[in-house]
Amino acid sequence: MATKPALHTQLKTPDARFQCGPDSAGTQPGQGWKHHSDPLLTQHTDRYVMSSMSLKQPDITRDKILDAAFQEIHRHGFQSASLSNILASTELTKGALYHHFPTKNDLGHAVIDEIIRSGLDAMVLAPLRESDDPIETLLEIIQRKSERTTLESVTLGCPLNNLAQEMSPLDEDFKQRLNSILTEWHNTFADALKRAQKQGKVRKDVDCRAAALFMVSAWEGCVGVAKNLQSVKEFRLCLKQLEAYVRSLLV
Repeated sequence: MATKPALHTQLKTPDARFQCGPDSAGTQPGQGWKHHSDPLLTQHTDRYVMSSMSLKQPDITRDKILDAAFQEIHRHGFQSASLSNILASTELTKGALYHHFPTKNDLGHAVIDEIIRSGLDAMVLAPLRESDDPIETLLEIIQRKSERTTLESVTLGCPLNNLAQEMSPLDEDFKQRLNSILTEWHNTFADALKRAQKQGKVRKDVDCRAAALFMVSAWEGCVGVAKNLQSVKEFRLCLKQLEAYVRSLLV
């Protein structure tokens, strides 16, 4: 039997962001951009650095816009995302932005599909799918998330959950995209538990789909409560209980 690789080789490096015409007040989602004078958001990311080494200029420009839009949406929400902040942080023109993303909703959809989904996949889903020991990998993912959590990440909250809370009640396209990610997360956890059950590591009486749904809900709940409390300590305490729940499923 092959030796299982160490955690640092088994887990993929998560996406760096997983450690948006005239407008007026009261604009509905997708009908325009709000303009603010917030400080520039100029965080560089691994994704752009890697892209700039291999992609053509139009692709690099698009990635720069997506990176900046993700940061802006994560900090201020989709409806309050500022065109001026995004353009200032990328040093691009409005023409470049609208060439790649004709509407605000187009940009928001791309952030969900290409950044939030890919970040969750790299951090959580792919390692579980590829693991020969899904329970151990799941526990390692939870522990790693706890160890790497910062006050900034707690303050900003989960980008997936933030958008689900803000946009799912308002826009069906957003709701479907966000639900698709949550469904994939649920299915990946359920499949991991079923594989562990077949290996004799998870109790036979465990309903894997129900347990997986609870685990996803608990994970997002931990983030939401910690965001409200602005407390890394409470987030880690909550994840410790999630870890204990996973262990309670074992034979």
